[in-house]
Amino acid sequence: MHLEETIKKIHWLGHDGIRIDGTTVVMIDPFRVSVLTPADLILISHEHFDHCSPEDIEKIRKTDSVIVCDANAAKNIKGDVRVVAPGDRLTVKGVSIEVGPAYNTNKDFHPRAAGMLSFVFTLDGVRYYHAGDTDFIPEMKELDVDIAFLPVSGTYVMTADEAVAAATAINPKVAVPIHYGEIVGSQEDAKKFQSALDGRIEVVILSRDA
Repeated sequence: MHLEETIKKIHWLGHDGIRIDGTTVVMIDPFRVSVLTPADLILISHEHFDHCSPEDIEKIRKTDSVIVCDANAAKNIKGDVRVVAPGDRLTVKGVSIEVGPAYNTNKDFHPRAAGMLSFVFTLDGVRYYHAGDTDFIPEMKELDVDIAFLPVSGTYVMTADEAVAAATAINPKVAVPIHYGEIVGSQEDAKKFQSALDGRIEVVILSRDA
């Protein structure tokens, strides 16, 4: 895997949003997107407005786009929707997807019982992990991924320090901080995360796609 080439295909859409321009264009949690690249596969982690935005989904959805989400998010979305829950596995448009949990351990914004999602998906031979809105949870220790997108803002999700512990447990080749700069958190959180992992795990701070 040529990481430099892979990273060039990854675009941060702001907040939790990610687009990967692979042989399949995969988009996760589009919210207030400004670059309207059509997506083949759209992954939605949960129903909160800053992750499940029907308006943004419609901007980047094609007639044959497939949307993978939980049951609560599915109530608000039109199109070819595949409803999943943690533990599910499926393959869509050549992308294998392993659905995992996302939840809080020391706050109540994202209770485990709500069944909110994270995703491990394999695209063009690279295993990606999008953590969704979560704290550092035990399930992360079982992951085997190349690139991990991890929230760092605190308040609703892990803090930068907690994300450092999560990244250390996951041990990806590359960690990418997300969930900052829009509603809560700032680039300082991303830089703190990067600095703490310096020399242990490569951290790439992406510029917002604009």
